[in-house]
Amino acid sequence: MFLRFGHVVGQTGIIQAVMIVVLSKAITLLTTLSLSAIATNTEVKGGGAYFLISRSLGVEFGAAIGIVFFLAQAISVAMYVFGFTEALMGAFGNYLNFSLGTISTIVNLLVFVSVMIGAGWTIKLQYGILGILMTSLVSFYVGGLLNFNLATLQDNMTSNYQPNSGFFPMFALFFPAVTGIMAGANMSGDLKEPGRSIPKGTLWSVAVTAVVYLSQVIIFAGSRPSTELIRNNLIIKEVSVYSPLITIGVFAATLSSALSSMMGSPRILQALARDGIIHQIRLFATGSGQNNEPRRAIILTFFISQICIWLGDLNKIAPIISMFFMITYGTLNLATFLESWARNPSYRPRFRWSHWSTAGLGTIACYGVMFLFNWLAAVISVATLGLVYWWVSRRQLRAKWGDVRSGFAFEQARSSLLRLEDERYHPKNWRPTILAFSGNVSSRKHLVVYGHWLEAGRGILTLAHVITGDVDQLRERQERQERIMRRQIHDAGLGAFPAVIVSHEYADGVKALVQCHGIGGLRANTIMLGWPHDLEQFAPFLQLLRELGEFDRSLIVFKRNELSNQQSDNELTTSMDWMNADSFPEITSNSPIDVWWNGSKNGAKMVLLAHLLCQNPQWRGHEIRLLRVITSESGVDEATNHLYSLIELARIEAKPIVLVGDDPVALIRETSNNSSVVFLGFEPPTKDDEKDFRQGIEHMTGDFQTTILVSSADDVELNV
Repeated sequence: MFLRFGHVVGQTGIIQAVMIVVLSKAITLLTTLSLSAIATNTEVKGGGAYFLISRSLGVEFGAAIGIVFFLAQAISVAMYVFGFTEALMGAFGNYLNFSLGTISTIVNLLVFVSVMIGAGWTIKLQYGILGILMTSLVSFYVGGLLNFNLATLQDNMTSNYQPNSGFFPMFALFFPAVTGIMAGANMSGDLKEPGRSIPKGTLWSVAVTAVVYLSQVIIFAGSRPSTELIRNNLIIKEVSVYSPLITIGVFAATLSSALSSMMGSPRILQALARDGIIHQIRLFATGSGQNNEPRRAIILTFFISQICIWLGDLNKIAPIISMFFMITYGTLNLATFLESWARNPSYRPRFRWSHWSTAGLGTIACYGVMFLFNWLAAVISVATLGLVYWWVSRRQLRAKWGDVRSGFAFEQARSSLLRLEDERYHPKNWRPTILAFSGNVSSRKHLVVYGHWLEAGRGILTLAHVITGDVDQLRERQERQERIMRRQIHDAGLGAFPAVIVSHEYADGVKALVQCHGIGGLRANTIMLGWPHDLEQFAPFLQLLRELGEFDRSLIVFKRNELSNQQSDNELTTSMDWMNADSFPEITSNSPIDVWWNGSKNGAKMVLLAHLLCQNPQWRGHEIRLLRVITSESGVDEATNHLYSLIELARIEAKPIVLVGDDPVALIRETSNNSSVVFLGFEPPTKDDEKDFRQGIEHMTGDFQTTILVSSADDVELNV
């Protein structure tokens, strides 16, 4: 306002200067609309932008923004103190026998003492400073009107850019003058009605300063030619009717900014400490006095600003500090955009003039301006924020408040499900959505792990547990078991969901869950069961298998020989330790994965499942063998070519093998005896064939370490 605005008007001319002011104010207005919406959607406490962002975007974003915004405000104190001191020495340098650093230290100490006394005293001081600023502006307006010339105004209508200058450099020079819109929000904890005061005060400040800057454009352009405006950074003193008032105005502006930053920065740190996000700063949570003044945080802010004063030249980091402010404003817009877009029923701001489109435009504008003005400073600032975010997220903190992320995820899931519902299924889009009846997660570890491997991060795995008994009596157990499974899944690092159901009969519970589990296009397309080792369980198991075959779902029966089963069914441990060689020795062997081809009905899905199994890090390097048994030597070439064509169509790495013999079972037993995993197709047995089915599977696979029996009901193709 006092130092560089005349220079900007001189180079850009009236038209482009008005454009710069309007664009700058448009960005701050969009941010203010977002600020007002969030501030009226929750009970606002201390912390300003940090509090608002953390309650929307979550603890990680909130902490990252809180830390960088606190540091930006603290360092800004030193920058404003330097500005005040330079103006003071420029006006009274002949009478001051102290260095710039010494005077800056004294000024910083005075600012610190003023803020330490309390917010009430500092705000009263700000009122006096505001009066001085208004008097300075009146002096400028009177002098400008007395010197106003229409011919000069006409001459300054167009630009007069100097070498290496242009619209965007001038835009970048002016824009920091309009970025103080958070001054009121930073005092949110000291306001009686922050939900009312923040929108009203911030909007009025945007409107009033817009009028001031636009009127200054006209006064500057009508009172001095462009050459004088460009040459003299303090041309405002010459235009003013009484130039000492402008000097006092410069003092007032820089001192006001220093006081605002010294008040706002500690309150951000105090709010961050109170939330308990970073234990190392908990001592700053304590307030003092009736108004809960953050005096400990004020002392830290003073020391940070003083260190910056001792360091001297801050010009190199000034652009990065400006970027921290812009990141904060952009993130505030982003928070409002996500809140509005997610359409959470809890998002009910009393301020009605914000929309997801305005918040989205504000987000793009803030981040766009950053990279437009100084791309290197923008990259450094974003990288710094990213590092803080990463550091906080590694701590796996749990916030005591809700945020918009789950609501946004819900809205995305809802929209995607509705879109998926309208899409016609095509085999190209097949994904494994597996409902695995694992029981308690730790009770059938092998089933859990192979379900995870077969899903391979491409589909959805649900771990199901059926509790038999009376629903009324077992409701609490059901809820407890689901919590236990959820925790076990989380601790084991599985991307899976738990499903627990209570039923009088186990088979009825399985059938109910198969029919009802899932929603829309995300219903389970594959049911995974374990092969029983108890002879008494076979009759009900095979009956269940036959009944499930009528539900138009693919069936996977996981069979592991008893020795392997005993070795692997130990308790699930945390992280990824459950996929180790002790429990699953097959992952460290060089044994192949065998897929026995007996037609495309089950074969196509078996090939895809074998391929998905090999996508897991534990299985990379294992060879897939696609095998087929024929009865005549004359058909070997044709069968081999057929397998090659299947592999080519499927675009997977596999080795085709054709075997000739009259006893397929014997060939399968002999060939796959040492294989890691064997995929075999099957059809659910009829009631009359149950005994033969069990004996046949046991005879064929009895020595295999791991067998995966597949009955496909999916429309799966290899050539898509």
